[in-house]
Amino acid sequence: MTHDQTSPSAAVTLASGPAGPGSIDDFELFYARRALDRFRVRLGRQGLLDLLAEDIEEGNAFLRESARTSGGGFRGGTTVLTTRGLSSGEFLAWMETAFAADESALLAAHPEHYVMAPEADGSFHVVENIGRHVCSFYMGGWGTDAMAWAEDADELLPESGFPHKMSSNLFLADGTVVGRALTQFGDTADGFTASLTVYVPTSCPEDVLEHHLRHYAVEFRNWITAAAAAART
Repeated sequence: MTHDQTSPSAAVTLASGPAGPGSIDDFELFYARRALDRFRVRLGRQGLLDLLAEDIEEGNAFLRESARTSGGGFRGGTTVLTTRGLSSGEFLAWMETAFAADESALLAAHPEHYVMAPEADGSFHVVENIGRHVCSFYMGGWGTDAMAWAEDADELLPESGFPHKMSSNLFLADGTVVGRALTQFGDTADGFTASLTVYVPTSCPEDVLEHHLRHYAVEFRNWITAAAAAART
């Protein structure tokens, strides 16, 4: 069995050597994740925040200005994942535990996760990329009837097929709402479907939304894989 890695200028074939399965891309991904985990552990949460302070200041200014120029308007996009071999209930139970007390599992799901931690007021602190910008924001409600938007969202799916729903505002420390999230899960005959919608200010460049749809695909695939591994043990 051979393993191919192709670039625009050359095709490289792994003819022999490693005994384990996988392509060169798989090997590289394993080592990249291991290196990244080492830096996260060595730096720690505060070390990462200190290292990224200037990036966060710039990223949050971008989000704040995008929210201002959008006049409260948002546009959404949805990533859909299908899973076999795990129920939505099993996955969401794992997620509840991870979000409450296992930051390392949450961080490991995406290279651009820097902080994912619950706050004393019930919100959830996230530092990650929004497009190319590193941003520090919170998930949860903000203000009276903060989640009423979800009841009228175009992306809202029927309760019968997607009974597990979670909605959230994304807001800065000063309360500026800079995004929204709507996640919906429904079981299938052999697993479940996840409908993952993110909303960004309407004035954001198109690539901001596109990259977060990719972000969703990476992080939720890895969380689902981790949940499945935990279920087997």
